[in-house]
Amino acid sequence: MTSLFNSVKVFKWPHKEIPTEETVAREMQKYGYKVYDLQTIPAWFERSRHAHDYDEIRGAVAGVTTFHFDEGPVTIEAGDILLIPGGIPHAVQTHNDKPFTAFKGSGSGERSVSEHGDGKGSVEDLQKKSGQ
Repeated sequence: MTSLFNSVKVFKWPHKEIPTEETVAREMQKYGYKVYDLQTIPAWFERSRHAHDYDEIRGAVAGVTTFHFDEGPVTIEAGDILLIPGGIPHAVQTHNDKPFTAFKGSGSGERSVSEHGDGKGSVEDLQKKSGQ
């Protein structure tokens, strides 16, 4: 585990096997969070600045993406678990031509977001773009 700023933590994939949806979900359960979504974001994805009212967990299944906090960037890749305390603003950007897939969760299994930007890249924005 790597503790970063504002209690943000990253747990690097500890196993000598390629992460799968099942193994990442199992790893996430160790931290007491409930998953509410498995999301794939496209290549060159940008998510505007936002925060969650609760502690958030991300479990990366495939690809690489970077979370941008006021104190600096944090890049996670397949298998990594990222813990973000509630109220910590962040933006997300994928700096490559590959999609990124990750589980998202919270203590309650519910999702809520406070936008600090224009909502670009939000779940709602992605749904509008795909016509869902």
